[in-house]
Amino acid sequence: MDLFGESLSLANGVFLLLALGLALSFEFVNGFHDTANAVATVIYTHSLKPMQAVVWSGIWNFIGVLMSSGAVAFGVLALLPVELVLNVGSGTGFAMVFGLLISAIIWNVGTWYLGLPASSSHALIGSIMGVGLANSMLAGRSFGEGVNWAKAREVGIALMVSPAVGFVCAFLLLLAMKALVKNKALYESPQSAAPPPLGIRALLILTCTGVSWGHGSNDGQKGMGLIMLILIGILPATYAVNQAATPVDLRELVSATQTMAVQLDRHAAGVTMGGNQAASDEVSAFLKAGGDAGAGTFAAIGEKCREISAVLKGRESLRSLNVDERRSLRTGLYVTAEALGRLVKSNQFADPTEKAAATKLKKDIDRITKFIPSWVKLAVAIALGLGTMIGWKRIVVTVGEKIGKTHLTYGQGAVAELVAAFTIMAADRFGLPVSTTHVLSSGVAGTMAANRSGLQMATLRNLVLAWVLTLPVTVLLGAGIFAFVLNFLLKFGIK
Repeated sequence: MDLFGESLSLANGVFLLLALGLALSFEFVNGFHDTANAVATVIYTHSLKPMQAVVWSGIWNFIGVLMSSGAVAFGVLALLPVELVLNVGSGTGFAMVFGLLISAIIWNVGTWYLGLPASSSHALIGSIMGVGLANSMLAGRSFGEGVNWAKAREVGIALMVSPAVGFVCAFLLLLAMKALVKNKALYESPQSAAPPPLGIRALLILTCTGVSWGHGSNDGQKGMGLIMLILIGILPATYAVNQAATPVDLRELVSATQTMAVQLDRHAAGVTMGGNQAASDEVSAFLKAGGDAGAGTFAAIGEKCREISAVLKGRESLRSLNVDERRSLRTGLYVTAEALGRLVKSNQFADPTEKAAATKLKKDIDRITKFIPSWVKLAVAIALGLGTMIGWKRIVVTVGEKIGKTHLTYGQGAVAELVAAFTIMAADRFGLPVSTTHVLSSGVAGTMAANRSGLQMATLRNLVLAWVLTLPVTVLLGAGIFAFVLNFLLKFGIK
């Protein structure tokens, strides 16, 4: 069958459509699950009517996806083992995609049904960790080898710290607001369905817009990265490398690889590699094991740089490569970029010139391997935007009515939204895996405490339980579904 300009077997075509459907379903579910982040406060302060709020939020989620740079689209996939990323078109790759997406969707739908504002991002991250663990165990390797534990630790810390940050920041900000702005009406429950004063209403709508745009820009990119992972694995002729790369891009990449190869040779201490396969094995082993790089690793990365340079030298376009050449080039580019990134982060380049050259080469490679076609952005924008407009009420009611013992006031709504909006901006700026869902919910709780409105402890216990369970449950779901799908595919001879 012909799909996206390539001829595929019936099985691969079906798997491709199912995988793309699941990726877009994840974004759709993400939309209605996380709507409360933006609209709960404007609804419960009567700044906007419910339907106005969700449609407005959906539009800005849509715009946020379309305006996103795509820079973080592949970031969450760094948790995946290299061999799975490079072999998405295999049976193991299909099992990976289905495992991580189905488990994340199950958890999101379950917490949405119970009205619990949990983090979609952490659900996806937990699913990825589960797939990595199951893959390492089924491959006969030591337990835990398939997970980037440094990244997992970073996520775990953020999971614990972000609710406290949201609570404290919102608590202090509301106290400061009460000290500076003496209008008592801002800190009392609305007496009617009338909208708040014009200034507060404008602020609430503005922060709702900012949170919606930021959510679309940030969470939409996770769906883009997943879709590109699928397309690259199954349709390498079209998506393995960015065919829009200009002759200038290719010449710069050739020059950068040649420069890097010379610099890496100085660390190799005369070590030579036994061909491209030996170099690939050495680099893959370094990416799996981590730690300090030996002379052999530097020599292997240098060999991969020379291989890339030889393939691209004198070429004006990547379209001149055949399918196998594109797939092979992508593999070489990917492992080289990941290895260089690991060396830079672990400060294994003592010479600032070498570190700068490695950083530049990684950026040059990323322009070739990490790209988002316009139709992928549009598909994700539609899925996320439509999801935002559907099924919003369950979690919005929890945030607006069940965290505090009194109705949300105008001041509380403004403060909670401000904290959430600035959290998104800070997370994007510093690349931190902070959940705006956690920050907003805990921010509402902080404003309730600051306003002495009282807290519904049963709801808070449920929220904390859902937050704590997100990672372990999705790890187990991801691992179990991955193993089940892989076994199913193997029975039908799909490897």
